[in-house]
Amino acid sequence: FDDDTFTDDLPRTEEIARALGKLGVTWSCNAQANVPRRTLEVLKGNGLRLLLVGYETGNQQILNNIKKGMRIDTARRFTKDCHDLGVTIHGTFIVGLPGETKETLEETIRFATEIDPHTIQVSLAAPYPGTELYRQAKENGWFDEKNAELVDEHGLQLAPLHYPHLSHREIFQALETFYKRFYFRPGKIASLVGEMLKSPEMMRRRLREGVEFFQFLYRREMPV
Repeated sequence: FDDDTFTDDLPRTEEIARALGKLGVTWSCNAQANVPRRTLEVLKGNGLRLLLVGYETGNQQILNNIKKGMRIDTARRFTKDCHDLGVTIHGTFIVGLPGETKETLEETIRFATEIDPHTIQVSLAAPYPGTELYRQAKENGWFDEKNAELVDEHGLQLAPLHYPHLSHREIFQALETFYKRFYFRPGKIASLVGEMLKSPEMMRRRLREGVEFFQFLYRREMPV
C-alpha cells in the first residue's frame, strides 16, 4: 500500500490486515516508525512481508524542525520489534533537511547502521515549490542560485540547498557516503549474500540492483 498514512489509524490497519490474511496474500505497506508491537504482530500474522519506513534522520531536533511527530527512541523500539518479529524494513532517509550539520549527518549514518533496516533509500532534501521547505528556503536564503535545479539532465537528484555551516557540495557528497557506509559493512554484505544464496530469484534481483547501484554512483556528477 503506497499510502503514507496507512498505519495512522491502527484499528483500520488491523482490520485490513486480517481481511488480507483471509485471502492468503502477501503484501507490504508504508508505515510510520511508531507502530506498536501488538499491531505489528497482527500485520505479520496476516501476510505482511515488508514495511517501507520514513525515518528521515537520526537527529531529534531535525525531526522536530520538519514537524515529523516522531521520537528517535520510539523509532528504535519499533525497529527492534520488527526485527524480533521477522518483518523486513526498507528504511528511507533524507540528507540536507533544515538544521543539518556535519555532526547530524554523522549521527544519522550511525543511527541507520545501528537500527540496521534490511535495505535503505537515501534522498537529498528537495524544496518543491509550494511546500513549507520551499518557503523556508526562500525566506532564509538557503537556495544556491547556481545550483537551484532539483535534478540533472539524467534525472539524478541535485542538492539545491545550502546552509551557513554546510555547503550544497557537502550535502551532495553525504548521500554517497551514507550509502557506502551502510552497505559496505561486512555484516550487511554477509546478510545480502546469504539471502542471495537461498533464492535464485533473489540472486538475480540483488545482482541487478548492485549493477544499478554502481551505475548510479558513477553517473553522479559532483557540483562545483
